[in-house]
Amino acid sequence: MAATGIVARGLSGLFDVSEDEAPAVAGGLAMFFLLFAGYFMLRPVRETMGIAGGVDNLQWLFTGTFVATLVAIPAFGWIAARAARRRILPWTYAFFALNLLAFAAAIASRPDNAWIARGFYIWLSVFSLLSVSVAWSVLADLFSVVQAKRLFGLIAAGLSAGGLVGPLLGVLLVGPVGLPGLMVVATVFLLGSAMAAMGLQRWRDRHPLSEDEPRARQQPLGGNPFKGLTTVLGSRYLMGIAGFVVLLASVTTFLYFEQARLVEINFPDREDQTRVFGTLDFIVQSLALLTQIFLTGRIVQRLGLVVLLTAVPLVMALGFLWLALAPTFAVFALVMVTRRAGEYALARPGREMLFTVVDPEAKYKAKNVIDTAVYRGADAVSGWVKAGIDAIASHPAIVAVAGAGLALVWAWTGWSLARQQKALADRMRVPAD
Repeated sequence: MAATGIVARGLSGLFDVSEDEAPAVAGGLAMFFLLFAGYFMLRPVRETMGIAGGVDNLQWLFTGTFVATLVAIPAFGWIAARAARRRILPWTYAFFALNLLAFAAAIASRPDNAWIARGFYIWLSVFSLLSVSVAWSVLADLFSVVQAKRLFGLIAAGLSAGGLVGPLLGVLLVGPVGLPGLMVVATVFLLGSAMAAMGLQRWRDRHPLSEDEPRARQQPLGGNPFKGLTTVLGSRYLMGIAGFVVLLASVTTFLYFEQARLVEINFPDREDQTRVFGTLDFIVQSLALLTQIFLTGRIVQRLGLVVLLTAVPLVMALGFLWLALAPTFAVFALVMVTRRAGEYALARPGREMLFTVVDPEAKYKAKNVIDTAVYRGADAVSGWVKAGIDAIASHPAIVAVAGAGLALVWAWTGWSLARQQKALADRMRVPAD
């Protein structure tokens, strides 16, 4: 309790955070830090497993991930329909914790089994989206629109801090405890993240946005497991967010495949590959952390949400054109680092602010569909498109020019969504507290 109080006072003094909000910001930081520290301990291992299966086969892993996501959607929808809103995240994370322990046991008993490795690659890919999506759903549910603009960028710093610490813990612990041990440690972190989220719920109980709001979070959302999909299809605004995610995922997939190709060519040794992935992760999270702490909140308050949603796509359009002219690993690494750091620090907090103006069912069910099925579906389709472009014209410049075109459409979509969000927020006339 004393440590939490010290953190809360520090947040109040350094940032635009009131004393009442400081415990919630500290809880949000802890929730994201523990979640990402555990995930990033395991992420470099996943990337190495992907390359081990053959770069030419990555589209199959992406397709398998998409199929697994389609299975996960009704399962999560079932939880969201029956659990009280405040319990959706703890139930979901408890399920994932059991999965991780099962993988730890399987890999401990059969460490060289290729199908277990492929299964873990697919599982971690689904987990990384669904777990983060649910965490952001909780924040969008608990914070007002005005609070989100001030605080989401700062809270997102927990993601980057966890992304910094996670790979270092992985390097330090993988020798003494092995991969199964890393999975057990990640399980502990995941359960700790769930406890931090429960603390956020208790904070909002003490500072309700409305008189009946605490009682509403005690009730389940109801509906059927596929309600999220029909909600997305029935809303022009949510369809626009889905389009934004499709374009984001497509640009990301084009870069991801180029990353795998260039790393395989330049670093044939598996240990070197893991080291490269870990180094890129460290640089990305460092840049994102500094931006989230000192710039994101100030940018959105002074320049508006439109900057968060368009800056990264516009920079990526230029980056792809640079890659078309100079398709080297050094140029690619700079473009990839810029894209990922910009997404974590700007595009992702901006995207989550879009959900603060929709109803609770859309914040959980529809958001989950967009963050998982839509994202992974775009991954799978763009993976096959990338493979098709490579088969027809193997020159990297063709892919780079196509990526630049996608990035420009992505920027236009972000601009349109920022305008719609402002109109909806003005219509709601939500209070600042």
